Amino acid sequence: MTHAIFDSHFHIIDPRFPLIPNDGYLPPEFTLDHYRSHMKTLGISGGVVVSGSFQGFDQMYLMNALRELGPEFVGVANLPADIPDSGIEELASAGVRAVRFNLYRGGSEGIGKLLRLSTRVAAVAGMHTELYVDATDLDALEPTLAQLPRVSIDHLGMSAANRQVLLRLVERGMRVKATGFGRVTLDVVEALRAIHTANPTALMFGSDLPSTRARRPFAATDISLIAEALGEAALPAVLHENGRSFYRMGSDATPALGSW
Repeated sequence: MTHAIFDSHFHIIDPRFPLIPNDGYLPPEFTLDHYRSHMKTLGISGGVVVSGSFQGFDQMYLMNALRELGPEFVGVANLPADIPDSGIEELASAGVRAVRFNLYRGGSEGIGKLLRLSTRVAAVAGMHTELYVDATDLDALEPTLAQLPRVSIDHLGMSAANRQVLLRLVERGMRVKATGFGRVTLDVVEALRAIHTANPTALMFGSDLPSTRARRPFAATDISLIAEALGEAALPAVLHENGRSFYRMGSDATPALGSW
């Protein structure tokens, strides 16, 4: 059975725009043309361009990608804490839906700016917060995360640590990206089932293309793994509906604070 796919997490690496080495690593290019070839193969109809550690606070690449991809695609940006409200509003009007905190690899603001910046971008433009973080740190982060207006976490939380903390946050409404199966250190099937049981709206599929620094890159069989874990009946929500809803596709409505 063929399912519609909303890709909630992928990167565009365009060498025409600034790239910053992270621990000496610069990723190979992965342009819009590269991504479009995957779109055709997988049947992707929309999705989310996510800023990586190697892009720092540069927004030009993201604005270009969103213009080229069209209205079915939105973005997630690394934002400096001192960005003016007008800058947040401009990015939101261009399709940026979230601020990202890369606590795993850096390249973004740090944890000390998490609560204040997250609250501000939500109030100004309805943006939510995305975290790239290992679940090992979730117990220390839980009090802060519980205060965030709206939040998602990348790559199933990376590890199986603090699973009960993760599930408590999921029950409160935190979303979890079903992405990066080739980079995590956990039982993917078990994690998918536990998160889906805690909240069927939580999981959002993403390809994580081009899978920079992962032990293995994304493969179409990762979608089959989701079907194996959750059953065919769950696929429309996980592959398409949950992501489109969370990213407010087709809607200009600004969610109320606290509306996880």
